Amino acid sequence: MEETLATLRRSKRGRPPKPREEDHADFVEEADAAGLAPPHSKRKRAASAAGAASLEDQPLIDIIKHNGRLISHAVKKLVEDYESNKNSVMFQILAMLFEACGAKHEIYPDYLRESDVDDIVLSLVDLARKGLVEDNYSTKQKDLKHFKENLVTFWDSLVLECQNGPLFDDTLFQKVKDYVVALSCTPPRVYRQVASLVGLQLVTSFISVAKTLSGQRETTQRQLNAEKKKQSDGPLIESLNNRLALTHENITYLEDLMRKIFNGLFMHRYRDVDPEIRMSCIKSLGIWVVSYPSLFLQDIYLKYLGWTLNDKNAGVRRTSILALQSLYEVEANIPSLGLFTERFYTRMIQLADDIDVSVAVSAIGLIKQLLRHQLLSDDDLGPLYDLLIDEPPMIRRAIGELVYDHLIAQNIKTSQPGARDGENEPSEVHIGRMLQILREFSDDPILSSYVIDDIWDDMKAMRDWRCMISVLLDENPGIELTDMDGTNLVRMLHASAKKAVGERIIPAMDNRKLYYNKGQKETLENSKREITSALLTRYPHLLRKYMSDKAKISPLVDMMVLLKLEMYSFKRQEKHFKAAIDLITDAFFKHGEKDALRSCIKAITFCCTDCQADLKDYAENKLKNLEDELVLKVKTAIKEVEAGDDEYSLLVNLKRLYELQLSKPVKNESLFDDMYRILSHLREMDNEVKSFLLLNMYLQVAWCLHAIDEGRSTTVLSCRVCIITAEMWCLFKKSKYSSTRLESLGYLPQVDMVQKFWKLCEQQLNISDETEDEDANEEYIEDANRDAVNIAATKLVLADTVPKDYLGPEIVSHYASHGASTTEIIKHLITSLKKNADFDKGALFFEALKRAYERYMTHVNDGENQTLTGKSYSECQDLASRLAGSYVGAARTKNKSEILKIIQDGVSFAFADLPNQLSFLEAALLPFVSKLPSADIPDILADVEKRTQDADMNGDQSAWHPYFTFVEHLREKHAKNEVLHGGGKACEATGPTEKG
Repeated sequence: MEETLATLRRSKRGRPPKPREEDHADFVEEADAAGLAPPHSKRKRAASAAGAASLEDQPLIDIIKHNGRLISHAVKKLVEDYESNKNSVMFQILAMLFEACGAKHEIYPDYLRESDVDDIVLSLVDLARKGLVEDNYSTKQKDLKHFKENLVTFWDSLVLECQNGPLFDDTLFQKVKDYVVALSCTPPRVYRQVASLVGLQLVTSFISVAKTLSGQRETTQRQLNAEKKKQSDGPLIESLNNRLALTHENITYLEDLMRKIFNGLFMHRYRDVDPEIRMSCIKSLGIWVVSYPSLFLQDIYLKYLGWTLNDKNAGVRRTSILALQSLYEVEANIPSLGLFTERFYTRMIQLADDIDVSVAVSAIGLIKQLLRHQLLSDDDLGPLYDLLIDEPPMIRRAIGELVYDHLIAQNIKTSQPGARDGENEPSEVHIGRMLQILREFSDDPILSSYVIDDIWDDMKAMRDWRCMISVLLDENPGIELTDMDGTNLVRMLHASAKKAVGERIIPAMDNRKLYYNKGQKETLENSKREITSALLTRYPHLLRKYMSDKAKISPLVDMMVLLKLEMYSFKRQEKHFKAAIDLITDAFFKHGEKDALRSCIKAITFCCTDCQADLKDYAENKLKNLEDELVLKVKTAIKEVEAGDDEYSLLVNLKRLYELQLSKPVKNESLFDDMYRILSHLREMDNEVKSFLLLNMYLQVAWCLHAIDEGRSTTVLSCRVCIITAEMWCLFKKSKYSSTRLESLGYLPQVDMVQKFWKLCEQQLNISDETEDEDANEEYIEDANRDAVNIAATKLVLADTVPKDYLGPEIVSHYASHGASTTEIIKHLITSLKKNADFDKGALFFEALKRAYERYMTHVNDGENQTLTGKSYSECQDLASRLAGSYVGAARTKNKSEILKIIQDGVSFAFADLPNQLSFLEAALLPFVSKLPSADIPDILADVEKRTQDADMNGDQSAWHPYFTFVEHLREKHAKNEVLHGGGKACEATGPTEKG
């Protein structure tokens, strides 16, 4: 081979030439010669040798870049040549290292041999500073996609091939080590990346050889001991002693090389600015500790794994955790990890709540290993249990698995990895332990659902339906249930059944619908059959036992919709079905809470649609009887209240009626009249009673018109009035009935009525969050807040139910005043209105700005506190910024006339009452000015200055401050345009000259 980098470097063409078809056989045989193919015939092996000879002149760097299959052959050739020409081989290897780093340098063997390592490396750094470097490491070129893999393979093969000679000559690898360490400490990132990759692999390969030598040393020692028992000395003993000494010397030599690379490379690069280099270092250290603990399983090396748990890069933190996982997986390592664990276990626990989900999940797996080896106490796990209700499902799932192993199966304390001694325990034992955990979350059913969801996959006992049912019916003496445990077990039974049939028990982050393949659907159907079979005859017993318990009855009744109802007919258990329906009906009239009522109606309605034949008829008759009985109870309660009795019975039955009407129409002509009569005559009733009277009246009308569209409000009656009023106006919209036989039903509210309606809506929008929170515990309150009021008003505008010239600007004027949800509702309103070809967006925006500004002026004139006045002014500014922000990109040019009209009308408005309204210029118009092209600014500036010619500006100067601010802003924008315009011409004049 020629011995310069210039000749070693391949041509500048992008890819190596494609081999001819007649060369293909030779190429395969060359790979065969390199040990990459199974043995062939003598004829083929001879051809292979000839092919290998033809590759002798191929540079090493080309083999590593493009022909990885030939690395083994190239390495063998280098080792063979090393004995006869050490300098030449050393040059080829080091030249390849430099070119792997990307350096384009003309270095000759004599110069390399005579120069100091530092001088060579400094010349390479200077080359990189001049940009004469190519990045082979991070390149995206397809023909270099195996570069890193091939480079690692080359050095590993070289070390293994040299283990019987050049590895221990104290020349070749000492020189390689010096250059690798020096290059790893240079500024060019690509040098550090390649040198770090090579140096780390060298240590890994040295460990492989050292382990082989250690095995040989042990074998030699055993042979020596056996021979010494036969004779005290002799040639064989002397030979064994010499072999033992040589082997020990070689191991010591390799360990010394490892330490030098660790000290020279790892100790600097584990904190490199490049996170990929840091990850490589930590990953390699984890491999070294596990594969060669006699050297690396010491605190002086382990501390780096602990320190990098705090790395700012998530990938590095996770790499460190994974390295520790492989370390703790080996039982023999545990005694040596005591001090390390004591020092860093707190950080390991903290990482379970890491901001990066993958890091957190890995950390939880590491904590499981610490628990398995009893290196953590239960007191240390307190913060982890909070993660059972964390948002990312992967974290919750990992914590659930840990909790199951440690607290339920209690199989982590076994000495054998993977042994699960808790799997064979009876289901009631695991259920009892699960109930102990759920006691911590008893006050919140939602949190209990999260815990159940987290542990469900691991805990088979949660799918032992018969066991849970027998425990609830006190048939299992092994568990004594407290009332709290009973509630939690009912929740667990219901939640587990929902999971088993494929339903979610906690909200999904993406709200995507669940889809199942054929096999999964069969599994879910089998689960439904198992649940139904377990409950078939015992469901009525559960309902009867817990009929009066409002915490337990709702989830128990909800079990009905999870059953395979046809099994009642197949198994001839119709009487148990009828008993369950009867008990659910009784529960409906026994309870007045929303959850229980809703569950009962849902269960009976489900039976009416999902049952067949006689059972369906029975369920439908039961629902009809329930309806008749409920109407009678409501009518009776109305008469009792009119007679002066307590309102409780009326309120409860109105709630029941409301829940029923949410599912189906209740047909009774006189019921509406009865509700209207008591509502109009008895004005001193409780607001909640009035609310449910209104809701039920609304639902009756809505059902008659086949248009259910519920509303909601906050404190609480006023909101319901707003929403129901809006819904009634929409239902009886004049245009809807015009030119029909029902034209007389059409209604168009007058402007004064719309103003009164909006005034009431505005009061609800201005209610504080604290006031909303105070009402949050009321039943049905989720249907009544400021967003629902806003939506109801918005619906009137979009449906053209009322004159939009008044209500539209009023709503939009609150765009930036009440939080993100209000903003989104109004944003949707504007987006929907823009779809109308007749929509005048500029007029809407200007009127909205005026309304917001008028609210601010009202605060000013009323002399209210400065905080409230300042807040109102800021809301006006925010509104202007948001509205102006809708003119972006191409919309600025397309809608320039709209923007100009807003500014012109705004200037007229501001000067209509001097100087009182001048603040409108600064509060509302400045954001729109920034959206105009600079060419339009002079006209606006002239208009504003003209309006002040006859004005008296000698009064209160502070009132004129917004005017001066506005004018100054116009002048600055105009001046910038002049500068840019002039600069452009200068560039045009000087450009050709500079180019020439």
